[in-house]
Amino acid sequence: MKTLYIRIVITYIFIAMLSSILALAAANAFYMYQLKDYNERKILNISKEIKQLYEQSPQLELANYLTRIANLGFQLYTVDENLTGTYYGEPFKHTQLAAETIERVLRGETYNGIKEEENFLMITGFFENSLRNSIGIPIRADDTTYALFVRPNLEQQIGEVRVIVALLFVFTFVFSILFIAIFTRYIVKPVKKLTQATNEIVGGNYDMVMDVSRRDEIGNLARHFTQMAQSLKKLDDMRLEFVANVSHEIQSPLTSIQGFANAILTGTADPEEKTRYLHIIEEESKRLSSLSKQLLTLAALDKQTNLVKPQPFRLDEQIRQILITTEWQWAEKQIVLDLDLPEVVITADPQLLHQVWFNLITNSIKFSQPGDTLAVHIQKGISSDTAAGCTVTIRDTGAGIAEEDLPHVFDRFYKADKARQRPGSGSGLGLSIAHKIIDLHHGTIEIDSVLGQGTTFRIRLQAL
Repeated sequence: MKTLYIRIVITYIFIAMLSSILALAAANAFYMYQLKDYNERKILNISKEIKQLYEQSPQLELANYLTRIANLGFQLYTVDENLTGTYYGEPFKHTQLAAETIERVLRGETYNGIKEEENFLMITGFFENSLRNSIGIPIRADDTTYALFVRPNLEQQIGEVRVIVALLFVFTFVFSILFIAIFTRYIVKPVKKLTQATNEIVGGNYDMVMDVSRRDEIGNLARHFTQMAQSLKKLDDMRLEFVANVSHEIQSPLTSIQGFANAILTGTADPEEKTRYLHIIEEESKRLSSLSKQLLTLAALDKQTNLVKPQPFRLDEQIRQILITTEWQWAEKQIVLDLDLPEVVITADPQLLHQVWFNLITNSIKFSQPGDTLAVHIQKGISSDTAAGCTVTIRDTGAGIAEEDLPHVFDRFYKADKARQRPGSGSGLGLSIAHKIIDLHHGTIEIDSVLGQGTTFRIRLQAL
């Protein structure tokens, strides 16, 4: 299996090769559409100048004249009427030229090999040392017509430049591959560290140290990875705390049930005590049943899979029904009700919201003193400037909650009053369930409380 390092190196090499091919294609296109005609005209003009200079000095010997012209950086080739050829200067490497082409030049026509001889890559044809890549014109000397073929001797004119450019490209490519192989390690190294950190997380170690000082994508990934590790650590701590709390909440009533059941079975309790013990066993059993139902509800809420089944219903009627159901609780404490429940129809899950109102109302009743007030108000709209959704306010004048406990009241198993860690004090899951249900409805739940003065819950529900 190829490592990331090898993949990156191969990718960079492929990019370098592909870029070279595309650059060659682009340069070829530029030569064909911009430089080809210019090059052809330039060589043609030089060829005509060579011819005119000789014709203006007919006393010159043609062979000597052409030898001097060749020494200036040109390759020349002449063919007489008998098709006998002579080279001046550096000979051509490729001398294949059709006799018909030579005869055309002898008849007075101009041969333009740069245009007439097509190559797939014209830019390479520019460097081709061939008669086909020359300009042919007729020239007369001593009453004889010659076909003169002219081509710049690139080896003589720009030979050193070609070598330098070729070496430049070769060394650039070699050094690029070398530097790619070296510096790619600096890209792969932090990724390897992330892999090691992942293995540590799998092993349960969340306290790894990542390089978060970088300001690039790797640095962002390291910072996000560190945040993820911290979140996982927090979740793991919450899981352990959750298991400990569940164990405690289950163990307490079980211990009571076992103890009182043993007292009844051993016959150490009198009839009156047996009756009291049985009532305690019944209450503790109800507490266990309620705890199991709440845990199942939380598990279902955490899945969030097709859980909310919205439908239109009368919110005010639902809250009135809950107040009727809990009448024996608030009536026993002689709690005064302050109700403002206008007719409101909302679209939501009635069963889930029923649990929200039931949890909040019973919670307020539980921590209210005889003669306190319980207010339940419904306001259309979630704020003063909109009519969408509704706001439900549940306020009591009971014991209240300390300011330092307010940020944690929706945490699972959290109990603000530590003295309430006693049988019958509740599981600490009611507010967590209410918060989760409101969140699934894309609403908000807020709490304001002053110790000794009461608590206010404010629930805002958007229109679904």
